[in-house]
Parts: sequence; C-alpha cells; structure tokens
Amino acid sequence: MSYREKILPLETLAERAAAWRVRSAKIVLANGCFVLLHVGHVRYLKGARAEGDKLIVGVNSDRGVRALKGPGRPILPQQARAELVAALGVVDAVVIFDEPDVGALLRRLRPDVHAKGTDYTEDSVPERALAGELGVRVAIVGDAKAHSTRDLLARLHARSGAP
Repeated sequence: MSYREKILPLETLAERAAAWRVRSAKIVLANGCFVLLHVGHVRYLKGARAEGDKLIVGVNSDRGVRALKGPGRPILPQQARAELVAALGVVDAVVIFDEPDVGALLRRLRPDVHAKGTDYTEDSVPERALAGELGVRVAIVGDAKAHSTRDLLARLHARSGAP
C-alpha cells in the first residue's frame, strides 16, 4: 500500500477500523497539527503505535490549525501534512479532521486507546471524559516535550536575520 492510500475519509476509515477490530486488532488513535514534522512527532507516533496493533492519526485541517495556532499557520497544507504522517512506517491510516478536538473521531472510530503527547497529563486531555464514557483508554506517550514547531520556527526566524 502506498502512503497516499493510507489517507482516508472518515467513513472509509471507520469501515477499515471495523475490519481490523473483527481480526482482534487493538486500535490506537493519535492526533496533531504536524505543522512541521520533527523528531518529537516521530517519537510521539512511535510511542502511540507501541500501545496497540494499528495506529490511526488524525491530522488537523488547515482551518483547524489556523484556529488553534493563529495567523501564519499552517505552513504546509493539510494534504502535505497528512502525506508526511502517512509516510511513516508506524502509521496505518490518516484522517484529516476539522473539529477543534478529536471527540467526533473517538465516537466514530471507537479506538481501544487514545494517545496524547507528553504536553498533556491524563487529567488534562480534552477528550478524557468522552474517552472514559466510550471505554477508550487514554495513554500519554512520546518523549518529554522538548521539541516544538514554535521553537523551531523561532530559531529559523532568528537565523534568517529577519526583523
């Protein structure tokens, strides 16, 4: 399967997840903006994949990124960001979503695990209550939050000498 074939609309992905579930696969859902893919993202997704057999990644849409990150974001359009994430070997499927959180994805996909990065605690995960209602375990994965797109962009801006 090519990495582009991993990027699916939600309904198609829900059918695929149901097929995986029939085969007793443990499904993990991770999500993020992935404005510029960096090592922290790779470690987060690798940690998420270690929680189960199949890893689905929700990528925030361009509109969603602008709402979360502000003007000037995203740098790369949603399709490019989705392709970068899909190209990672640990990722089984990618879905682009518009909502401010992954509540709708949790409801539709019913993963076994909802993986969040170490910038969260189990208590601060926005979808924690919904995950609990659905019987979805929340897992905090990845390395300590020592990498961020914001910091990377600031360093690049400083090196360019731009005001």
